[in-house]
Parts: sequence; structure tokens; C-alpha cells
Amino acid sequence: MGEYQHNLDGKGRLIIPAKWRTELGDSFVVTRGLDGCIFGYPLSAWEDVQKQMKALPLAKKNARAFSRFFYSAAAEVTIDKQGRINLPQSLLEFAHLEKACHIIGVNERLEIWDEETWQQTATDIQESYEDIAEDLFDFGL
Repeated sequence: MGEYQHNLDGKGRLIIPAKWRTELGDSFVVTRGLDGCIFGYPLSAWEDVQKQMKALPLAKKNARAFSRFFYSAAAEVTIDKQGRINLPQSLLEFAHLEKACHIIGVNERLEIWDEETWQQTATDIQESYEDIAEDLFDFGL
């Protein structure tokens, strides 16, 4: 949980918050997320994601399309001695990451956002936060 701001360096490397490095381990998996961000999963959580993905119905076109898009961009990244990861070019392009990034913790994953995209997303969420909460409380939250 939490949120941090870091910049990509000239080689596409991003500092991972020190607080999260122990939980993430030496390496973790990144892939295309939803809403234009990158998802990052510790290896143990990635195993759970794979189990859920295997349960998707192969006969459904949308399930196949989602699986292809999600897995085709997946890559294991290693945290270097300075606490940085090197993000694949395809993910940098997908999330429109150029310099300023916003990294947020969401349950068992992290999300990496372009700063401007995150600010707009957060504003949109804030404007409807109470309505969203009302809908989710129906699920026992």
C-alpha cells in the first residue's frame, strides 16, 4: 500500500520504493495492467494470477484475447543494487512512461503510472469516490 513518485532515468530504469523491496524479493513480474498502467506482482502473487487466468474459459473470445494481451507483455524484472528495475520498452510505450512516474500499492500488486495519467485517474476517482464505495459495500466491504 502507499504511493510514491520517482522518475525514469535515461535507460528506462525506475527506483522501486525501499519499503516494498523486501516484499517483492529480488525479482518480480511486470505486465500490462488496466486503465493504462503497468501491474507488478511478487512471484508468489504471480502464481495466483496464473491460476486465475488458467480458469478463464478458453472457448470465450474475450478470455483468449485478454490472456494473449496480458501474458505477451509479461516480463520478470530484477531489482539492482540501487533498487531499480529496467522496464521493457513495450511496457514503457503501453503506459506512456517517459519521465515522471507514480507507483502505488494495491493489495498484492503494485501499479506504475505515468504521473499525468495517474493525476487524472485519481481526480476522476475522487469525484465519484462515495458512489463507488456505495456500490462496493454491496460486496461486503
